[in-house]
Formats: sequence, structure tokens, C-alpha cells
Amino acid sequence: MELDTLYRRTVESWNEQVRRVGADQWDLPTPCSDWTVRGLVNHVTGEDLWTVPLLDGSTIEEVGDRFDGDLLGDDPGGVALRAADDAASAVAERLPAGGTVQLSYGEERLEEYVAQLAADHLVHGWDLAAAIGGPPRLDPDVVAGVASWFADREELYRSVGAIGPRAGTHDDPQDDLIAGFGRDPSWRVP
Repeated sequence: MELDTLYRRTVESWNEQVRRVGADQWDLPTPCSDWTVRGLVNHVTGEDLWTVPLLDGSTIEEVGDRFDGDLLGDDPGGVALRAADDAASAVAERLPAGGTVQLSYGEERLEEYVAQLAADHLVHGWDLAAAIGGPPRLDPDVVAGVASWFADREELYRSVGAIGPRAGTHDDPQDDLIAGFGRDPSWRVP
């Protein structure tokens, strides 16, 4: 699957889960023990907000702290959806030309950054679905695309603390990918 399609489909899947969050679900726990549903959505929204200036050539220092703290305000779903759509539009416009972006660890190829974003949308979309009781099954083609990219990066991500310990190995490709990102694929709201 082409990267632009993979990224777009992960954002669409994420947006679908955001639309499912009920007014009484924002404080529910998620598989990411440090975050409630609102905290998780705020995290991904922050990544989406960072995407546009980074693709426009800004550095981490230039963006500064403008996307710190609560980004969701009184309209968490609306803010999250707008940020995701703006990021998706920027990626669609800039990805074909390639290039680089400045990330916290230095210069990175645009394609690698977009693959990272796709993985985050997919895995955090699963987190969100699990937390709100939504359908936790992901598109198998998208899972395969992210898993293929992640296979060469899993140990690096774990070694720098970006993901937790692997939660076993599983015969199901989705469960194995979720476990690779340090989540228990059978997690449900306590």
C-alpha cells in the first residue's frame, strides 16, 4: 500500500473513533495507563497540530510550546477532527515532493515521519476504540502496512522508551502489532 493511502486511511480510522466518543466517555481509562480518553485524544491532536508547521519547514524550537497543555477546550471532538483533517491535507499536499522535516532527534525524511504518524493514528485509534467500547478490529491491509514498517523499528522504539515492553506474540496480525507497541490486545475498560 502506498504511504499516502496508508496515512490517509489511519487518519480516517482515527477520526471514526473520535466521532464515537460519547459525552460521558472523556474521563474513561485507556490502554495507555497515563491517559484518559481525553488525554489520549489530546496527545494525538497535538501530533496533528505539529504536523502542519513541521511540514512547512518549522523547527521544534520555532514551534515552541504552542501545542502544550489542553488543546481540546470545550469541543474536544471537533478540535481533534479539525486538527486531523488539517494534518491530512498538509501531508497530501507535501508528501509527493518528499524532503525532510526537523524532529526532536534531528532531520528526518518526510516519508519516515509520515509513516510514524500513520502508526500513531492506527495504534491510538485502537486504544480509543478499546477505551470507549467501539469496534477494536482494524483494517487488515492497514495493519499489514504499519506492521511492515514497524518490524525494523520495534526494538529501536523500545530502547528509547517510546513504547513499552512487548505484550507477547500473537497469531493474529492485529493483536501482534498491538502487542508490539506494548499493549495487551485483550485490554478492556476495567
